[in-house]
Amino acid sequence: MSRPAVLVTGGAKRVGAAIVRRFAEAGWLVVIHYGTSQDAAETLAEELPSAETVQCDLANSDEVRSMVKQLAEALPDWRALINSAAVFEPDDVTALDDDTNRAAMQVNARASAILAQSYLAHAKADGGRCVIQITDQKLQNPNPDFFSYTMSKHAVDATIRMLAMGAARPDDRVYGVAPGAILPSHDQSEAEAEISHRMNLLGRRTHAREVADACLFLAGGLFESGQTLYVDSGQHLCDQPRDVIYLAREDVRA
Repeated sequence: MSRPAVLVTGGAKRVGAAIVRRFAEAGWLVVIHYGTSQDAAETLAEELPSAETVQCDLANSDEVRSMVKQLAEALPDWRALINSAAVFEPDDVTALDDDTNRAAMQVNARASAILAQSYLAHAKADGGRCVIQITDQKLQNPNPDFFSYTMSKHAVDATIRMLAMGAARPDDRVYGVAPGAILPSHDQSEAEAEISHRMNLLGRRTHAREVADACLFLAGGLFESGQTLYVDSGQHLCDQPRDVIYLAREDVRA
């Protein structure tokens, strides 16, 4: 009996790697996508009982479609796609940076939509097919920082219900997972991260494992398609005027 398979984009590092490990623990065959992090992807794959790696430049739409078609032919029970890869670079509401915006919209939004569409068009699965789009708590708790990144995550969020409505099979599921501050981001120090990651209603750090657990739960298809889970200790219910990276930096310097 073959293992159910999952593709995790950006699965070599950070939250993506936590998702990879969690699915591997649960007995899945994990396909770890990477762009340039070949060493990290292969090292991670070697640690797991059943894992493969695949390279693809998510900025190249033709490569994305080709990768999905090849995996669909190779994986007899490809049950889940998790779009975790993302570009996270600063620009703000007063000055959109063209290069930053182009990369964010292509990798974060366009590639994840093409991956989902191609997966639902080609993947074979015995127990239903599931797409999970990793978004961000910023969808409900916006601020002017990381403008292009946030714009791209709103675009990803818009795909979730549309893809759910248009899915070809009744057992197809499309979900969102919206993390809060999980790991040190951008140019944060550990001291800044310790402060920023507790800027939520529960005053606690949310761990990457919790995001991974949410993805594994959703991959079981128990929720109505089109829904999003927030995994952020209530951060999306806050009203934060700036990204917590900068709010914490102000506290450290005070």
